[in-house]
Amino acid sequence: MSLGVQPAERSAKRRRARVAMLTVAFIAATALAPAAAEAHGISGLASLPVPAWLFAWAAAIVLVISFVLLSTLWSTPRLQHPRERRLFRWPSALGIPAGGTGLALFALVVYAGYEGVPYYTDNFDPTFIYVIFWVAIPVSSILLGDWFRAFSPWRAFARAIRWLGARAQLEWRPPLSYPPWLGRWPVVAGLLAFGWLELVYHDHDNPSLLASLALAYFALMLVGMALFGIEEWSERGDAFGGYFGLFSRLSPVNVRGGALWLRRPLSGVTSLSDQAGTVALVLVIIGITTFDGASNGVVWNTLQPHVQSFFSGLGLSETPSDELADSLGLLLAITVVVGFYRVGVLGMRSVSRRFTAPQLARSYAHTLVPIGFAYVLAHYFSLLVWQGQAIGYLASNPLGNGSDYFGTAGWHINYSVIGATGIWYVEVLALVTGHVGGLALAHDRALATYRSPREAVRSQYWMLVVMVGFTSLGLWLLSAVNS
Repeated sequence: MSLGVQPAERSAKRRRARVAMLTVAFIAATALAPAAAEAHGISGLASLPVPAWLFAWAAAIVLVISFVLLSTLWSTPRLQHPRERRLFRWPSALGIPAGGTGLALFALVVYAGYEGVPYYTDNFDPTFIYVIFWVAIPVSSILLGDWFRAFSPWRAFARAIRWLGARAQLEWRPPLSYPPWLGRWPVVAGLLAFGWLELVYHDHDNPSLLASLALAYFALMLVGMALFGIEEWSERGDAFGGYFGLFSRLSPVNVRGGALWLRRPLSGVTSLSDQAGTVALVLVIIGITTFDGASNGVVWNTLQPHVQSFFSGLGLSETPSDELADSLGLLLAITVVVGFYRVGVLGMRSVSRRFTAPQLARSYAHTLVPIGFAYVLAHYFSLLVWQGQAIGYLASNPLGNGSDYFGTAGWHINYSVIGATGIWYVEVLALVTGHVGGLALAHDRALATYRSPREAVRSQYWMLVVMVGFTSLGLWLLSAVNS
């Protein structure tokens, strides 16, 4: 009998030792991050009141304390079944001006791209697309819910066509059913393509190119909605609608059925379905922002020229070789993120063999959503609060031809709104809060998954390793930029 017990005990000790070593390694990586810090985007070096390594240690300690408090005070699932309370309804006719606004803005993007000046600093399109559309909408979705759905220009256009058809007594039904195997993969592909455009492609701020891509995406969305249905494709095939909708699940409010509903924060994301591509979606979101930070850091700036020279040696010119090198860097960043999550999943599986690794990966994918948002806010916050102000004068002069429609063309960016140190505080707070939220979601799901609270807590040792690892990575990316 003892011969059968001893190997099991040794195996358990080895697992605990691996957990401890991985945790220490991740915390040490955080602590050793360089002390100089630069916020994302256009900010300069931050003059920190305390060393960056102290922030890193504090963040790791907060995660450990949060884990202990969750383990001792949170013994039953609280988020698995969201409870909503309707606050108020609004007239269905409000969808018409909302959709009209979205279509008008889309038309302005296309017009400004083709008819405006070709300089990204004076044309409406680059700032609107990369700052307002790509950053401000997901950030506001955390506060206001999935409001983009009502303003989506391609959805509004398709709904208008359907309404006109109904008025003409022309009944239209989508000819195809959305295939389950496709799942959220169109959203993954769309986000990956946009991330490549923003971070890799050299001519990404060309207004006429952005206008052409916007028209091509608009047409692609109309084809998808014609084939599979407006609402079905809007939820699963629209990359931006799916991206904004994913983050809106973290919001304490839900926009649904022509009404505003109140719910517990984070509870909306627990109902995220485990359809195909869901795990890849959240990992790609984190991977894109990871590469965005790493591409401005010392490590990639040291490694990238060697990769570029390899492609140059194959006969490629400077621009394509540089883009290929950065493309590999983007894939590498996503691979690192996948590896972190894989560690947590395999660790949880060692606690109980009742669940396969793919089952656990799908079941806990929603716990990465607040981390994805934390990475987005941390890496783009300075861009939003500083460059976002440019939309004030660009709205009055969208073509860059000297017009002043709203009397704001003379506005300038006020960099004193918040200093670099203040931005650093916000970024660190975003990372820590996002990872604590991820821990809470993982703990709550574990309580609903495993047989006992003790087994659930044991499984979450590994999720703590994952969260500390992601926090370490995020803080390192923030502090190592151009250090």
